[in-house]
Amino acid sequence: MQASLPLNKMTTTEKLVVMNQIWDDLMRKPDDIPSPEWHNEVLSARAERVQNGEAHFKNFESVKSELRSEFE
Repeated sequence: MQASLPLNKMTTTEKLVVMNQIWDDLMRKPDDIPSPEWHNEVLSARAERVQNGEAHFKNFESVKSELRSEFE
């Protein structure tokens, strides 16, 4: 099926509404969305760093504070 929208006649707001409707519909069946292989590679590498003790974590409040001070 080929869907066709009059994109050149739609406002940005209308396009965003349609885009959100499409995302909402896609999220109803997340298992139908294939994950690219590189996602698995990145996740495996990160898990390995955690296992080896090489990963460093910060709590959300610390990160928020750092970002606020950086942009003030």
